[in-house]
Amino acid sequence: QVQLQESGGGSVQAGGSLRLSCEASGYTYSYTYSYCMGWFRQAPGKEREGVAAIYTGGGSTYYADSVKGRFTISQDNAKNTLYLQMNSLKPEDTARYYCAAYGGHCYSGSWYDKGLFRYWGQGTQVTVSS
Repeated sequence: QVQLQESGGGSVQAGGSLRLSCEASGYTYSYTYSYCMGWFRQAPGKEREGVAAIYTGGGSTYYADSVKGRFTISQDNAKNTLYLQMNSLKPEDTARYYCAAYGGHCYSGSWYDKGLFRYWGQGTQVTVSS
C-alpha cells in the first residue's frame, strides 16, 4: 500500500518561490522497483492537469509547457521524497497541487495522463497573489 503526503504549500506573492514535498510510504525507491511520480494541480472549476513527472528508476523528467523553466521536479531516494521547486510563481499557478505515482516507466507522450496514476496524495494548496 503506497501512501503519499504533500507538504510545503502556502501563499506567496507573484515572482516568489515555494518548494513542495511529497513523502512516500509503503514502498522504497530502488532499482528493483521503480515508479513514475508526478505533480498535478487543479484550480476550482478546472480539470486536474499534469505539471511535471520523474521516473525514479532513471531520473528522466517531464514538464508542462506552462511551467518549463520555472519549476523543477526532483527526488531524494534515501528519504523516499519527491520535490517540486517552484520559482517565478504566477497567479495562474494558484491551485491545489497533488502528488501521484504508479509502478512503471514515465513516457514522454503520456506522463501527464492522470488516468495512469494509481496512487494520489490529498494535495496541498498553493496561492499566488498579484
